[in-house]
Amino acid sequence: MSISALITHEDCLEHLTPTGHPEQVARLEYILDALKEINLLRVSAPMAADDDILRIHPLEYISYLKGSLPQTGYKSLDGDTHISSGSLTAAYRAAGGVLRAIDIVLSGEAKNAFVAVRPPGHHAETQTAMGFCLFGNVALGAKHALDFHGLKRVAVIDFDVHHGNGTQELLWDESRCLTFTSQQMPLWPGTGSKEEQGNFNNIVNIPLSPGSSGVLMREKYEMLVFPALQEFKPELILVSAGFDAHEADPLAELNWSTEDFSWLTERICKIASDCCGGRLVSTLEGGYDLEALAESVKAHVIKLCEA
Repeated sequence: MSISALITHEDCLEHLTPTGHPEQVARLEYILDALKEINLLRVSAPMAADDDILRIHPLEYISYLKGSLPQTGYKSLDGDTHISSGSLTAAYRAAGGVLRAIDIVLSGEAKNAFVAVRPPGHHAETQTAMGFCLFGNVALGAKHALDFHGLKRVAVIDFDVHHGNGTQELLWDESRCLTFTSQQMPLWPGTGSKEEQGNFNNIVNIPLSPGSSGVLMREKYEMLVFPALQEFKPELILVSAGFDAHEADPLAELNWSTEDFSWLTERICKIASDCCGGRLVSTLEGGYDLEALAESVKAHVIKLCEA
């Protein structure tokens, strides 16, 4: 029987942020502890090569990040995004983990995969690190599936509470990729309106009002996401799995429950089964209440295993 894969690497624990920063080492520690008893194909995340990163980021940006690394302590790239001496290695592992997951799933070695890495990626724009993110991991994964593996249609679903502005920018001109992204609005980074649709009507933004619960989310996904996904018939589904829409999360004001993440994962898996043989790769984005994050990720992965 086909198994779900977990891709991670201890180098992702070496991306250090200032004391009190929400994107902290403990996030990954709590997640890995929550998943330790689940039967998964456990795979070490390789480092992406610069040639991989160049699919979405220019050489000047890579050189900027390399030149910004501090020997000790932290360097702030903006008010929210910080790097330490181990951060760029972690970022290469995070990007490489997504690429490895796609290779494993497309080869049939695993039926689907969860990539437990940090730093996250969906806010990183072409030449800008922001929102705790350095490389656009999921956008890179989409390009890898399309250009390296030769797929014709890839779907991206981003349910992080913050809009994936980086993924949107990086895939704005990508007609082979259909991107769905739900997010609280208004909320940082301020993008993600319905009018932002990509150059090929290939981006679907789903703003959710502050204080709303999983009830609204379920309605929107049933109405706007699932039918369009089934019509698009993706050959692979990529998920930016942020868990900061949870009611316990300190950085936003949506009131999803762990059961909402479980429901959403199950529905996405069902469409993956119908459209593309279940081929799905999910990668960690946000989620900043440690207990809620670990619980929600566990529920997410359990549904991947049951698919």
